[in-house]
Amino acid sequence: MKRTCALLLALAMVLSLAACGGTTADTTAPVSDTPAPQSEAPATETPAPETEEPAGMSETVQQLYAEFDAAMEEQIGPMPENYGDVKVGAVIISLTNAFWANMKDYYEAAAAEYGIDLDVQTGTTEGDTASQLDVLMTMADMDYDVIIVSPIDGTNLIPGIVKCNENGIKVINLGPGVDEEALADAGGYLDAKITVQFEEQGETVANDMIARLPEGGQVAILAGLAGAGQSEGRTAGAQAVLEAAEGIELVAVQNCDWDATLAYDATKDLLTEYPELKGIFCCNDTMALAAVEALASEGRNDVLVYGVDFTDDARAAIEAGTMTGSMSYSSERYTKAALQMAIMLNEGETFESNVYLPLTLVTVDNVNDLEGWR
Repeated sequence: MKRTCALLLALAMVLSLAACGGTTADTTAPVSDTPAPQSEAPATETPAPETEEPAGMSETVQQLYAEFDAAMEEQIGPMPENYGDVKVGAVIISLTNAFWANMKDYYEAAAAEYGIDLDVQTGTTEGDTASQLDVLMTMADMDYDVIIVSPIDGTNLIPGIVKCNENGIKVINLGPGVDEEALADAGGYLDAKITVQFEEQGETVANDMIARLPEGGQVAILAGLAGAGQSEGRTAGAQAVLEAAEGIELVAVQNCDWDATLAYDATKDLLTEYPELKGIFCCNDTMALAAVEALASEGRNDVLVYGVDFTDDARAAIEAGTMTGSMSYSSERYTKAALQMAIMLNEGETFESNVYLPLTLVTVDNVNDLEGWR
């Protein structure tokens, strides 16, 4: 009786739709006593999200993002179609640095997009290696599946990484490098590494600076914190190119610890000692912006100034012509790639080689083509 009623009801619906000029070809399912099959995926699995580029993105940025995504897929592989729950921690350097403050925001946005649990922690200041280690040591005793670490220097987080290894927490090194030889000596290891070629950043800036100084001249490098992998690499890359260039005199390489005040004072001192100075490469934008301020205080607008990270303030300075350029890579893509690696590690994938990001030099010549770059 129930089956007969169901058939009569279905027939009535068909006749009603036909009377209204509708069609049943795609909208009416056949009547069956067999229940619809259920998805085989576990209820806890999360489908990989589909990403859409935001409006207002220039064609140049779309192309750069396409190249970035292709490079990441080649090195990392495709995002899993489904994945289980994963709890990820991220230890960054300092929220006093605009680059790392932005990285925190991008980490959190990517985690929301992927539907995963993320906790971003940091030490107190950019040079406080002990507080950053304290943060990681505490996290190593918690229920994270994967922790992404960006150390202040090559060795300060080693005890925390070893503790993560012992507690079964997988570790990804993002950005500034862990001294892997020292880590191995301590009995630890990394599960994956995603970073940039820091030497290439320095080389690229140095070559651009040389091209803008056809008659040569005196130049200087303001480095970051001694022992920090990104500073050492950027400095070494730039120094090698500048010292080999005909007509270029590298007059100073000075550590300013990523600090704006130290960079400001160093720039003033350089101008006093080398009044014919033509260019300064600063190993991050914080120091570059301080150098720009020092130059302005002396009425100088004839010195090329480069930074690294392409922060919002650096973008404004490049657009205004007070900074010449800044090395960049997409922080938004960087964090998404790192979280993809965390998801894949948790799903049993392994990474045998380091993952390297494509680099972009933003200058006064192309900054207006980079609308939407994040």
